[in-house]
Amino acid sequence: MHMLRCKGRGPEFALFWPVVLPSVLPVIDFLEKKLMRRRSLASRHTLAVLTALALPLIPLAANAKPLTVCTEASPEGFDVVRYNSLTTTNASADPVFNRLVEFDAAQAKVVPSLATKWEVTPDGLTYTFTLRPNVSFHSNDLFKPTRAFNADDVVFTFDRMLNDNAPWHKLTPSGFPHAQSLSLGKLIKSVQKVDDNTVRFTLSEPDAVFLSMLSMGFASIYSAEYADKLLAANKTDELNARPIGTGPFVLRSYQKDSVVRYDANKSYFGGAPASERLIYTIVPDPAVRAQKVKVGECQIALSPKPLDVQAARGDKALKVVETPAFMTAFVAINTQHKPLNDVRVRQALNLAFDKPSYVKQVFEGTATPAVNVYPPNTWSYAKNVADYPHNIDRAKKLLADAGFPQGFETTIWTRPAGSLLNPNPRVGAEMLQSDLAKIGVKAQIKTVEWGELIRRGKAGEHDLLFMGWSGDNGDPDNFLTPQFSCAAVTSGTNFARFCDANLDKLISDGKRTHDIAARTAKYQAAQKTIKDDALWIPLAHPVAAVITRTDVSGYQVSPFGRQDFSAVKVK
Repeated sequence: MHMLRCKGRGPEFALFWPVVLPSVLPVIDFLEKKLMRRRSLASRHTLAVLTALALPLIPLAANAKPLTVCTEASPEGFDVVRYNSLTTTNASADPVFNRLVEFDAAQAKVVPSLATKWEVTPDGLTYTFTLRPNVSFHSNDLFKPTRAFNADDVVFTFDRMLNDNAPWHKLTPSGFPHAQSLSLGKLIKSVQKVDDNTVRFTLSEPDAVFLSMLSMGFASIYSAEYADKLLAANKTDELNARPIGTGPFVLRSYQKDSVVRYDANKSYFGGAPASERLIYTIVPDPAVRAQKVKVGECQIALSPKPLDVQAARGDKALKVVETPAFMTAFVAINTQHKPLNDVRVRQALNLAFDKPSYVKQVFEGTATPAVNVYPPNTWSYAKNVADYPHNIDRAKKLLADAGFPQGFETTIWTRPAGSLLNPNPRVGAEMLQSDLAKIGVKAQIKTVEWGELIRRGKAGEHDLLFMGWSGDNGDPDNFLTPQFSCAAVTSGTNFARFCDANLDKLISDGKRTHDIAARTAKYQAAQKTIKDDALWIPLAHPVAAVITRTDVSGYQVSPFGRQDFSAVKVK
């Protein structure tokens, strides 16, 4: 959430066409000519029809409806280990792949998936997983698996990320942001095949979050057989364009900024999905997403604006599914750029910002103002850490003390279209710009397309960056290691670009024990350091809301923003 390069800029994507059925060639020829003559919206709809006609379909029952989901942005790609955005996870890890384990939000615990059980040695250094038998990988016109999922696939998946000398490691110049930010290369000493149905992980030190870490999207299990075939055929780009997993849906086609199509995996080990086809329609404007679900063009609209959520409550054809989100919206302050490298300047920016007004106007009452890096209902939350008050005079004094009595110039980076963690990007950026102007800071707003914003933010090009982070389970380390560790500066997920030995030690020490009281003490100290050093302007903790039509059953909204459509059905 890539292998045909787009002029060397931003995320890379590939479009693909399976074999065209001869019977539809005359129709395709006619539609292509029609497309050449017309550039209207209707012609784009014709293109969607053209694509559908050209692809082999899983036969549908006469009354079967596809499940159509309106989502806010294009995935960065489908080789999920390369990326860190939730949009990409939702389009790749969630429908196409499985992990050894999953995190069940309702039970708040790790549950079996591709592993049916596991054993951990008393010293916490060895994890032995028993694998689920007779699990089939997907197939496409490039690949038909000759065997079921086994330990070779697990070893390949992790060796690719962790072994610098592995062929597929070298073929991924963009790196593995989650594996790198979590320092898995140092943590995992070995991943060994015991037999076809057993795999053993040996760690260099105990890690309290290791098991839950394996439920994250980056830990999706790949087919070693498919990877070997692509490598031998010199078609390695296809791993990103045409992924093969074991998940509930099979990727069928992708048109960038338009649509992603999936077919049901009828041999899915968790049971055949309730819908035979899944369609992601990419609609950046949240108001348009809300309208499309209202008129029935989509059955589900993700990341709606708060006002649209309120309107949906009064519509008998719609329903709102919601839950408190394990997420934080924030503005990252790039500590590697002058004068933002001065803690007094960063504190001044926090003091200048009128956060209550921002949350009220942008989130319209559907979020709580953020003080720390994760929500206050999370264990280890530092209740004794106070937020920066809105104090213009104090902010001006800090700037003067730092040598900037007249202020300075900077940039505010944001996305063009709204999301759950940033419902109104333009208004939010303008409010921050206006507040900073009151202390003499002249900020230029730079609006950057989402995929490009992620790429350039990871490269540290920004000054002030509107961003959000969603944890994959309820563990505080889901925020601390990816956003504030030194390793995460290198991987790019640490958007504050801040590496401090003491903070790094607090975070890493917090993972070396399962004792909650000991971990809490470390994490509360880390939160105080983050606040004192003003690495972020924390914005809000939203409520995760999704609008569905009333004829949709089986959908549950995740506090982590993950999407499971396997049990979702349109009546």
